[in-house]
Amino acid sequence: MAKKQEAEKELKAKEAELDVVIAPEEKETIESEADSLSIEEIKSKVTAANEDFDWDADEKKFGNYSDADREKLEKMYDGTFSSINKGEIISGIVVNINSKDVVLNIGFKSDGLVSVSEFRDTPDLKIGDEVDVFVESQEDANGQLVLSRKRAKTQKSWERINSALDNDEIITGFVKSRTKGGLIVDIMGVEAFLPGSQIDIKPIRDYDVYVGKTMEFKVVKINHEFKNVVVSHKVLIEDDLENQKTEIVAKLEKGQVLEGTVKNITDFGVFIDLGGVDGLLHITDISWGRIEHPREVLSLDQKINVVVLDFDDEKKRIALGLKQLTPHPWQSLDPNIVIGSKVKGKVVTVADYGAFLEIIPGVEGLIHVSEMSWSQNLRNPQEFLKVGDEVEAQVLTLDRDERKMSLGVKQLTPDPWQNAGEKYAIGTKHVATVKNMTNFGVFVELEDGIDGLIHISDLSWSKKVNHPNEFTKVGEKLDVVVLELDIENRKLSLGHKQLEENPWDTFETIFTIDSIHEGTVLKVTDKGAVVALPYGVEGFAPIKHTVKEDGKSLKADDVADFKIIEFNKENKRIVISHSRIWEEARNEVKAQENESRKKEVKATVNAVKKVKDSVEKSTLGDLSVLAQLKEQLEGAESKARKAAPAPKKAEPKEEA
Repeated sequence: MAKKQEAEKELKAKEAELDVVIAPEEKETIESEADSLSIEEIKSKVTAANEDFDWDADEKKFGNYSDADREKLEKMYDGTFSSINKGEIISGIVVNINSKDVVLNIGFKSDGLVSVSEFRDTPDLKIGDEVDVFVESQEDANGQLVLSRKRAKTQKSWERINSALDNDEIITGFVKSRTKGGLIVDIMGVEAFLPGSQIDIKPIRDYDVYVGKTMEFKVVKINHEFKNVVVSHKVLIEDDLENQKTEIVAKLEKGQVLEGTVKNITDFGVFIDLGGVDGLLHITDISWGRIEHPREVLSLDQKINVVVLDFDDEKKRIALGLKQLTPHPWQSLDPNIVIGSKVKGKVVTVADYGAFLEIIPGVEGLIHVSEMSWSQNLRNPQEFLKVGDEVEAQVLTLDRDERKMSLGVKQLTPDPWQNAGEKYAIGTKHVATVKNMTNFGVFVELEDGIDGLIHISDLSWSKKVNHPNEFTKVGEKLDVVVLELDIENRKLSLGHKQLEENPWDTFETIFTIDSIHEGTVLKVTDKGAVVALPYGVEGFAPIKHTVKEDGKSLKADDVADFKIIEFNKENKRIVISHSRIWEEARNEVKAQENESRKKEVKATVNAVKKVKDSVEKSTLGDLSVLAQLKEQLEGAESKARKAAPAPKKAEPKEEA
């Protein structure tokens, strides 16, 4: 800058030697007329004003400069300009500000222009201020130097951001707006992303409260390829809290009462902020009474007092309690409540084995399923009670030291078995409801608390029942008769078929051995076929007794005749055969054929005998003729013997 000023002074001195003096008003007149006058006219006007001005002074070298001086001055003048390269950041002085541009002197041959819009963040900008700019181009189409303050700021910002990441430094940024999952932060012109999880150590529910604030951050990640920056404010808080945690944990004592703020609520408990360190308040330590979820008692940001139950120095885990700040409810339980007392409460839990009744908050008693009804047939407790029911119960056991109580509901009603001997005497008939079924029988209910069993063999006289569900179903009504009664053991044996006479006494006279009856095949198994006989009776045909005369076996739904080959009244068993019918008929036909053949042989033998006797009495002249006749008869006898069947062996007795 000093060299430039010296050169300008020397030029002014040389101009003074030329005595080229033009009055300002005349200079303005010349400039205004320059567009309409020729060079000669302009010269004449200037000459008129100053007749000593010589337009050819430069050609005549009136400046008195030698070539060496001129070259020296030109080098001196060129030395006043800075060396400027494209892409570098330089400083400039504001020399002019207009509505469109800010003019900067950067020590180059020409001043640079920067759009005034790039200075919106500096409304107090004035002439003489120094600013940094980025050289985008030394010369545009108009020969103008192209500069950018925005790019200079961005490049310097990236350098600052990279330095902050490398050196783990804290930087300041302005929260511009909210975006999906977090906030957009302006860091010296560079937009960075602040994830919602990195705003604070506690969950943030409203991101908008941070928009428009200036905050401190740490750069945690930079993606140079996509120019993405991720920052965190949470790490700054964590760093501060880490020191606070150490101090707080060092001062903790079991039983100490602290004030905290509900930070987070989960299904299993609540996290409490103790002023820099978190503690867990488990759901079981919130209330002496039973609660389903912590939200029933606590809410977010609520301030509460808690007691320190336990803590871990190494892992810095703190267990807190809330209910411990109040006396245990068992201590305030009415002392007049004893075994046999009646109490009222609300059902708070129903399990497979029973229900818990809350007498007062924190004091519960168990009603076992066996104490809900006089019935010996245990059922699901939910059939009797549900959560929220207000019920009355009797205290069965009470242990105040162990804080345990068992209750009963059935004890509030009379025991139905007290009068069962009179009401359910053997032989009496009743109507029962099917409650349950097993492989061996049906459990029925005569009244609430009185149950009985119908054995599977006592369901039907005629129908063979493989499982009770073939005969009845749960919820149906059945007529029953009492077969046995055991009041001491509360057992009742019932029958259903006994309501009718035993039809097998009649069946014995109908389904006699060797009698034939028409039947329908119900089903076929590997062992044989089940056949429906008249009067609703079923018979069983072994597999070998299901063969038809054509060699094929009977199939389901086939109708055929069957012979009774076995009848057992005690076991209600009838064995039948279809094959026996046609086999015996075929054997009878064969027997008749054999009998007729035997008769023919016998007649032939007799005829031969007569011929022999006749031959012995004949003359010699007749011998030749008789010999021929004898030969013919003997041939006939031989043929008859061959045709006769062999003697039949005794057949073994066929098993049913």
